Amino acid sequence: MADTITSSVPAPASQAAAGTDNQHTETSRWVWSAMTPAERETKLQELTGWVDWLLATYPKLHSKVPVCWYQHTDVIEHLTALFLGWVRTYAGDPAKLTLRSEIEWVSALHTMTPHLAIPACQAKNAHVDAPPRPQPDGVALESWMDSDPGSAFLNAEPYNPGKAEAGRMAAAALAAAEKAKAQKGQ
Repeated sequence: MADTITSSVPAPASQAAAGTDNQHTETSRWVWSAMTPAERETKLQELTGWVDWLLATYPKLHSKVPVCWYQHTDVIEHLTALFLGWVRTYAGDPAKLTLRSEIEWVSALHTMTPHLAIPACQAKNAHVDAPPRPQPDGVALESWMDSDPGSAFLNAEPYNPGKAEAGRMAAAALAAAEKAKAQKGQ
């Protein structure tokens, strides 16, 4: 089952029109692999409705999002992230939003747009199966590990640049503090 987050979303207009309470429902994180088949079907239909709205609202996306987007798990994941971000921005708890939330969502849309494209499908305007991904080749890996570059990679001394920078900064701060202390003592 999907994880639940604390952001709330207004109840759908259909619920309000039906005279039911306009109570908030919680948005959840959509982890497709953790959903039951029934949940996946329901969520995919919900996502499809939003993608239809997105394409109608942003016509430039028609040339970016293939008609068969729902057959590509990577595109589904990107569209899901955009959808949930949109829900949290436009229907979520206003107290949790910043003054730039809408701009940040639109920026995220433009940043992710190249990841929505499947060139082979767009060229044919129909679904094209991706070529099978080559399986890892143990022989090639062993050969590389035995080569000079592979050996150098495997035998390199451990080094964490983040820790090295933190150490350098701490030493500089200590030196500055000692210098200030020495100047105070004069």
